[in-house]
Amino acid sequence: MNGGSRRRRLTSRASAGRSVAAQRSAGNRGRLGRSTGGVFLDRLSARGRLAWLSSAGSRIGTSLDLERTAQELAEFTVPGFADGAAVDILESVLRGEEGARWTGTGVPPMRAAALSSVESLSSLEPTPLGETFVRGEQQHETLLHQYCLRQGRPVLVSRIHDDDFIKVAPTESAAAKMRAAGVHSYLAVPLIARGLLLGSADFVRGPGSPPFSSTDLALAEQLASQAAVFIDNARLYGRERAHVVSLQRSLLPRVTPVTPGLRVHPEYAPSTAHHGVGGDWYDVMALPSGRTALMVGDVMGHGLPAAATMGRLRAVARTLMTLDMAPERVLARLDLATRDLEDEQVATCLCAVYDPVDSTYTLASAGHLPPLLLDGRGAADFVDVPTGAPLGAGVIPYDPVRLRVPTGGHLVMYTDGLVKSRHADLDHQLDLLRAAARDLEPGTLEGGGLVDRAPAGTARFDEAVLLTATTASGTPADLRVWQLPQEGRAASVARGLVTEQLAAWDLAELADVCELVVSELVGNALRYGNGPGELRLLRGERLVVEVSDTGPDLPQIQHADLSDEGGRGLQLINMLCRRWGSCRTVTGKVVWAEQNLPT
Repeated sequence: MNGGSRRRRLTSRASAGRSVAAQRSAGNRGRLGRSTGGVFLDRLSARGRLAWLSSAGSRIGTSLDLERTAQELAEFTVPGFADGAAVDILESVLRGEEGARWTGTGVPPMRAAALSSVESLSSLEPTPLGETFVRGEQQHETLLHQYCLRQGRPVLVSRIHDDDFIKVAPTESAAAKMRAAGVHSYLAVPLIARGLLLGSADFVRGPGSPPFSSTDLALAEQLASQAAVFIDNARLYGRERAHVVSLQRSLLPRVTPVTPGLRVHPEYAPSTAHHGVGGDWYDVMALPSGRTALMVGDVMGHGLPAAATMGRLRAVARTLMTLDMAPERVLARLDLATRDLEDEQVATCLCAVYDPVDSTYTLASAGHLPPLLLDGRGAADFVDVPTGAPLGAGVIPYDPVRLRVPTGGHLVMYTDGLVKSRHADLDHQLDLLRAAARDLEPGTLEGGGLVDRAPAGTARFDEAVLLTATTASGTPADLRVWQLPQEGRAASVARGLVTEQLAAWDLAELADVCELVVSELVGNALRYGNGPGELRLLRGERLVVEVSDTGPDLPQIQHADLSDEGGRGLQLINMLCRRWGSCRTVTGKVVWAEQNLPT
């Protein structure tokens, strides 16, 4: 009995001891406040601290966005490790440059990249996010942040005394706020990857939290080492992406030419998503007789290969359009060129030619999304263009469609990045695009506002190209069109019309050459083209004269012997004009010549 009683008394004392220990532990946790899993990090076992560091790998660096990675670092440490955290990144690193050890005076230019804090420290005054700051040595000779950056070593202030606040705060006002909020402990660690300084992370603890210890310092150093690798990866990705975007933009037109009777606004919107840059392109070309060629295309794939393929296809397409070929013939030639590429790429393309005389478009599509037509009176609908096979598929020919656009109407050409979604049907996205375009004011639509209002919106994960063409009112003032008679006096009539119009334009000094040119063009139409059709005269950056006919054969310069009576007309035009050319039309062909205007 005595032994049993003794054992019961010992058991009771042990239970009581454990109860008191538990109460003391609970009281300490209540006084200290924040904890991780019920135990502070500095009181966790080595395995627990390793588990905490391991979890950082899945919560930091979830994207390749540098500033988002910095924010994830700050949020990961609050409130589990600190009551407040701030991450500053070197300005040069944010520009994609290499990090470096700072050897100059003061502190290198840095930008506040991330902030996080518990509610009790919300009144602090850290450097505002996105603000670049430079602090010289004359401001705070013993600035701890400066020491951390210049030496590449952590700084630990377990207990902040009154004269220490100005050493850790950016301003005297911020120091006063820290003192008033009860901040009592400070820790700063440099962010170093591959031996190069990228920035720093600052941590503070306030009321109810224990001061930072040497264990916390070791944890912060290991965490900063991991986070620096993620930040450096984001920097490298951002730099490479900037290079691809720069290449992409350099392959696109730098300026949009003046187009009679048409206002064209292009918009290129690269995606912020990973591998979201690639082969979208557009082109705008001024053609003879005031016509305008518009083109939008999309190479399948992303990155440098797609951008390089886009550049080659755009060069080929521009060459073909310069020859004044019909849109469907341009696509057929582009298909052959695409199949000749070694990388076996496939692309979609939409080609259109606008004629200001009758406000009509001739369109042809190679697997591209249909253009959107807004009539300027509130109606919007997609143009029913026959959708041919994508370029490179080897399925030709392509069928054109002719479309008349009312004055003030808009033709919107775009790539699928504007509507593409991983969760919604394409038809539904197109309906949303039509509704968004219909609701926009004309000025906003012409200014590229549809990029921001498009269905993809902020969730857009692919680049996009938008080309908005608006028809001006009436026939352009610098374009004249006449119908020539089908008889021998056509050349005389054409010379009189041209001479009179040049005098009205104060270009009488070009009349002699222009009379000779138009005589030769009309003579060729009478001899080889079943008689002339229309005569057009366009004054733009240059003076262009054009004669149409119904003949099937395109003219070519012939070698004429001394004894030959003819064959020198095109030779004269070639010598007297800047350039000349011809193209096929639905009813025959057009031959044109171009002269430079007097300076």
